[in-house]
Amino acid sequence: MKLLKTLMASTTSKLSAITKTKQPDNHPYLFKKIAHRGAAGYCPENTFAAFDQAIAMGADYLELDIQLTKDKQMVVIHDPTIDRTTNGKGRVKDYTFAELQKFDAGSWFSQEFKNERVPLFKDVLARYLHRVGLLIEFKKPSSNEGIEKKLAEELIKLPLDQFDLQHIIVQSFDLESLMRMHAHLPQIPIGLLINYPLHKQEIIRFSNQVQYLNPKWSMVTPKLLKAIHDEGMHSFIWTVNTPREFNKVKGYPIDGIVTNDLDLFQQEKG
Repeated sequence: MKLLKTLMASTTSKLSAITKTKQPDNHPYLFKKIAHRGAAGYCPENTFAAFDQAIAMGADYLELDIQLTKDKQMVVIHDPTIDRTTNGKGRVKDYTFAELQKFDAGSWFSQEFKNERVPLFKDVLARYLHRVGLLIEFKKPSSNEGIEKKLAEELIKLPLDQFDLQHIIVQSFDLESLMRMHAHLPQIPIGLLINYPLHKQEIIRFSNQVQYLNPKWSMVTPKLLKAIHDEGMHSFIWTVNTPREFNKVKGYPIDGIVTNDLDLFQQEKG
């Protein structure tokens, strides 16, 4: 606890200075390529296969979802149940991690991935931390009581010199959950996911709470992004999956694009 308090005191001002800086008018927006649940268009989502493929395709960040098991282990899975992405049924929180490992998390996508399993978050962290950025999303934090503290405890184990303030980002639709995360570990940037129209006053209010404001791609306009940047925040937009969607937003002043289809970026490069 003493170490955590020391880190909180020493890094809060640094976080504000680095991550909440007004963008200059001539800022070159070279947006980050963010792999949604890994390379979810090519491999079973939120698996090692998907994350490895995303890195091979040049992703700058892996977007992933975390939830708690019955024995309070953080696992990487999107849904509150295992029905859609494994050959099992039931709620994630009703299984221990060991029990989850009995289920196949790849065959639903293709027999090629038959032996994939639901990953443990700390294993994902160990495998990818030095290779790619991590955009970590709390899924249903109200059903995963204490997940913010668990994540902070896992991240605080990292040596201090490994903290890159833009290398690990935590996001959620739940602002209260993000505030709890910030209280536990303020040096990690947090981002609020948005899927409804924003007013200027809301953007100003959010700028005092988060470092990223991440809207759904279909609501994004240059005016909205300018308002977000004017208040010192960054913006990752989600989830752009077709050439039509990509062509609409690629010229906007975006900090990052979340996608299932990383080939969209290769088309742009070509």
